[in-house]
Amino acid sequence: MDVLRPRAIARRMTDSILSGYGPAAMRWHYEDGLLLMAVLKVAELEGDGQLADWVKACYDSLIGSDGCIATYRQAEYNLDQINAGKVLFDLFRRTGDERYRLAIECLMAQLRAQPRTKSGGFWHKQIYPWQIWLDGLYMAGPFHARYVAEFGEVHDFDDIVSQFQVIAQKAYDPRTGLLYHAWDESRQQLWADPETGCSPHLWGRAMGWYCMALTDVLDYLPQEHPGRQSLIVIIERCARAVLAFQDKESGLWHQVLDQGGRPGNYLESSASSMFIYFLHKALRKGYVASIDCEIDVQVQLAYAALVHLQVRKDATGKLHLG
Repeated sequence: MDVLRPRAIARRMTDSILSGYGPAAMRWHYEDGLLLMAVLKVAELEGDGQLADWVKACYDSLIGSDGCIATYRQAEYNLDQINAGKVLFDLFRRTGDERYRLAIECLMAQLRAQPRTKSGGFWHKQIYPWQIWLDGLYMAGPFHARYVAEFGEVHDFDDIVSQFQVIAQKAYDPRTGLLYHAWDESRQQLWADPETGCSPHLWGRAMGWYCMALTDVLDYLPQEHPGRQSLIVIIERCARAVLAFQDKESGLWHQVLDQGGRPGNYLESSASSMFIYFLHKALRKGYVASIDCEIDVQVQLAYAALVHLQVRKDATGKLHLG
């Protein structure tokens, strides 16, 4: 497969998705939201209105005339349920249909009432009390930031920055520079270290969620905001740590980042994709100026490895990752 044509690969992957997914299969779930956001980006890149309409049809299968979202339950206070809402901004901008704005407000109502740790971080879910998970920063952070940027409540930017700062401190591993998957403020979970409250492993995908969230939030955080530079410092620190654990032989990353030689550990396609996205975007946006040359080489190596080692074509010509 031609690694020099990422746009063509993106289109082929999109066509593969369309062949087995559609409005009838749509769930209000973070995975569906991520997939449809990617498809919409391809539609915008190629000026494909028909493809954008397909994304709209998927969302319309769940959003009622009053903006209520089928299967969504605010009382669960589940940050994963926010991620699918990111596309709603684009649908509202594209159509002006008030249903999408009402659905956005529905999700924001959850964030306004989301339970928090004493340090101010959102609980990941109602059923996960006192816990911050790195995943949650991706699920809710960029949505929250875009809401503030487009609909006001500018003081909320301070809260968004604080969410990233809190977990960067609480889940930080000084040995590797990476962040642990989760932190339990109460130290009550079986997995929580009794001293630090952190989970036991440096999980690749969790670190990937957090890294992507950092760069995505900066798309909406004003240049003059006093917390912007602190997030850029965290981005640079994360980039250095992630690069240090890139597998030297393959160019990808392992499921458990710091245990590459451990039996049963494996090169993980999702985490590797996340780090490629993060590093390339951080490079393109100028957030990692002090290590630009190193990142450019390593991200190109990683992308080529991902395409050659993790993207496969089945007998029907459809592409699959992993």
